[in-house]
Amino acid sequence: MDSEDSIIQQQLQQQIENNLRSMVDKLVGTEENAKRIANVENCFGVSGVPLQNPDRVLVGEGVLNKLCRKKLKPRQIFLFNDILVYGSIIIKKKKYARQHIIPLSNVKIEDYPEKEDHAWLIRSPTKSFMLYAASETEKREWINHINMCIKHELDKKGNSDSNIEHAAPWLPDNLSNQCMHCKKTQFTVINRRHHCRKCGLIVCGSCSKNNYLLTNISSKPVRVCDKCFDELTIRDRMANNDFGLGNGGNSSSNGQQSTNHHHNSSIEHQNSKDDSSDSDSNLNIMDFKPTFYSQQSSKIY
Repeated sequence: MDSEDSIIQQQLQQQIENNLRSMVDKLVGTEENAKRIANVENCFGVSGVPLQNPDRVLVGEGVLNKLCRKKLKPRQIFLFNDILVYGSIIIKKKKYARQHIIPLSNVKIEDYPEKEDHAWLIRSPTKSFMLYAASETEKREWINHINMCIKHELDKKGNSDSNIEHAAPWLPDNLSNQCMHCKKTQFTVINRRHHCRKCGLIVCGSCSKNNYLLTNISSKPVRVCDKCFDELTIRDRMANNDFGLGNGGNSSSNGQQSTNHHHNSSIEHQNSKDDSSDSDSNLNIMDFKPTFYSQQSSKIY
């Protein structure tokens, strides 16, 4: 049975790949595709960035649950042939906010077939997170289409950087009531939770005193736990020694201690914007069906 399922899955992936290539070739530069993209831009309004691109095609759209810091929240997802766009839902199919754009050339998908909640992980250099579909069928549709878009984008660019460092997904706040490092600090209104930007663990302030420049995540130093800071510092020293820099060649990210807590809080606020609104929490993803545009599709929602 597993063998039969594998064959069916391979056939489905090949069919999706063929359809994707045909669809992109057919729709790129057309008025139909331009109207779809313009509609997405209008839904995000002035808070979004322009999405029109001569080589860009809207492949599919739908609503998925995203694991945020506090809980699962519905997010509107737009899959293009080169980028993944998502945002919070203000008015369904009319108004979205907090637009996020992720280039597909740097994305990796991690499936969790053993999980019964139809979940999978999106990994990218700037942000990694769990997504949940309404059913296993919809999950497979999303994963197959995203993977095919990734393959299409890498084939077009002609290269793939296997050394790309992906951001760690943040563990949800309710997963632990105590620091995952010292195992002593209990989280309260005063002793707040913090997330290490390197490993994603939930830690206390005492175990995350340092900031470090993770260039794939931010142009400014971000909060990291003590364990990751030590590992990153050792890595920098070894790299500097390899280049003959010695003690005088410390990385610009070293020494960014958490004496500047105001700066650190600002970075945390920026990284938590996607989690700060509950206006769409009453939406049920079971009420939304994904749309993947085929060659025959002429729908403009």
